[in-house]
Amino acid sequence: MAHFPRLAALAVTLDGVGDTARALLVQRRNPPDAGLWGFPGGHVEPGETALEAAARELAEETGVIGRPLSYLENIDVIERNDDGSLRFHFLLTAVLCDYISGEPLAADDAADARWVPVADILSAQLPLSASVPEVVRKALALWSERTR
Repeated sequence: MAHFPRLAALAVTLDGVGDTARALLVQRRNPPDAGLWGFPGGHVEPGETALEAAARELAEETGVIGRPLSYLENIDVIERNDDGSLRFHFLLTAVLCDYISGEPLAADDAADARWVPVADILSAQLPLSASVPEVVRKALALWSERTR
């Protein structure tokens, strides 16, 4: 295994405002988060920005087209083996995306894809990947600034 973090991008895509706000989530098919719900995303390819990767992964995993707007947050995901050695290290870059078109349909490594009410995310109505509620809160704050 490489001894440096792998860069991945997450597409944090919101639709609606206030009580009707919802976010696009996918249920992961593969480890390490198999069965958990999180944002569509995946590896940043060489020569690709994290913004570009977020839009590409959004389309590949859900069929939804989005326009990347801005960086939201970086999240380190580090897992160690029983002996303490590094199993993997991902640096996830969360990117706020504007919903353009399409209906979510699970593809690639997503087992399911759907719009989820933000209220359900914040109250953990689904089994969520780490940091999803916190990232949604940041996305909502930035989204509300942009729509004022």
